[in-house]
Amino acid sequence: MTRKTMHIGLDDTDSTRKGCTTYVAAVLVEKLQKLDAEFTDYPNLIRLNPNVPWKTRGNGALCLRIRYGENVEGQIKETVIKTVEEQADFECKGTDPGIVFFEGAQIPKEIKAFARNAITDIVTLKDAVKLVSKFGGEAVGFKKGRGIIGGLAAVGETLHADYTYEVLAYRVSENRGLKRCVDEASIFEMDEATAPYTFNNVDQEKGRVMITPRGPDPILFGIRGETPEIVKKAFRMVRAFEPVERWVIFRTNQGTDAHLKGVENLGQIKPYSPVIVRGTVTTNPKMIPRRHVIFSIEDKSAQADCAAYEPTGVLRKVASKLIIGDYVEVYGGVRAPSQHRSSTINLEKVQVLRLAPKIAFHNPLCKKCGRRLESMGKGQGFRCRKCGSKHRSLGKVEVKLKRDLKRGLYITSTRSQRHLTKPFRRYGMEKRHVTVEGLIDGWHFP
Repeated sequence: MTRKTMHIGLDDTDSTRKGCTTYVAAVLVEKLQKLDAEFTDYPNLIRLNPNVPWKTRGNGALCLRIRYGENVEGQIKETVIKTVEEQADFECKGTDPGIVFFEGAQIPKEIKAFARNAITDIVTLKDAVKLVSKFGGEAVGFKKGRGIIGGLAAVGETLHADYTYEVLAYRVSENRGLKRCVDEASIFEMDEATAPYTFNNVDQEKGRVMITPRGPDPILFGIRGETPEIVKKAFRMVRAFEPVERWVIFRTNQGTDAHLKGVENLGQIKPYSPVIVRGTVTTNPKMIPRRHVIFSIEDKSAQADCAAYEPTGVLRKVASKLIIGDYVEVYGGVRAPSQHRSSTINLEKVQVLRLAPKIAFHNPLCKKCGRRLESMGKGQGFRCRKCGSKHRSLGKVEVKLKRDLKRGLYITSTRSQRHLTKPFRRYGMEKRHVTVEGLIDGWHFP
């Protein structure tokens, strides 16, 4: 029997009150294997541009890549559609599920380019539907069908550059919405035992566990790491005090900075785009209500504000220490300009490239006794309180102060990192054009 290849993209099945598209994918793993489908890759979890105003809760799309007997093709498509219909939160405004079926081992370059744009920029449903049609795919949309965008992007992002893995464990239905019961001590132990090959398990600054979501979705916990073996090992080290319905290992672009795109100058930044750009600090940082720090940078082309919000922790502290003249490279999402403000870059990282000298002006020292002089008034010179001498010709002395800041890269604290933000632990572990050769035994349950 002829075996064919299919890529199945899914997106926008969840809402803020329930559901998760990764869970839909996890359910489909079990169902499709019962139809004798062979997975050619781990389910791909692709995080899209986190700055788009209409994003889903985690802005993650899924792709299942399978080989199958052509006699079950109809059953596979029917199973996928029925599962989305059963799991999606159709009653929620803004939940607009989409499915993309694409056959063939090779993904066209245009669809790969669309995926890249969906991660770094803004794309449209119209363009997605055109591409699906052009290359003979099939798109199924529910309600407004915006999920077709993410579905096609997940198909097109084949993760041939940097990638990571995540194991996601799911709760039984009766526990969803209740407090998650996981032994926090075991998570800290797991983090120490698997470092540096897992990441973002805990926030050391606050002593807070990061692998358990806060919302009513079906995820119990998720562990991210460099290999499928290490996330599976880490999963087994976490002690859960409630049943696990199922778990799956995903391959993903999380923790890779895939969304950030370098631009040559500030004049090229666009609203909702995640950028890397350099500029000179032109205003001293100021604290605004709720402890956010704002400063401005400029180059020859334009000026932009930069914002380090209170939850960014260490990044906010660094931003507050910048001074006019510092030369920096900033990483973050561009917020649309408003009537009162220019474009603002919401910071994820700051690279301090060059520090400006910090200058202060002090009263001179007495030439007779060495004591610091005091001013006699504007333009009247200085006098020494100790020996009584007067010095009408002396002026203030310029003093270079030591900066409480060093050159280097600074990243927002773990608790405020986006799914795509590459943490310090991953630097030096990036993968480049590595092909996945087979899946490990036991990469999901059931």
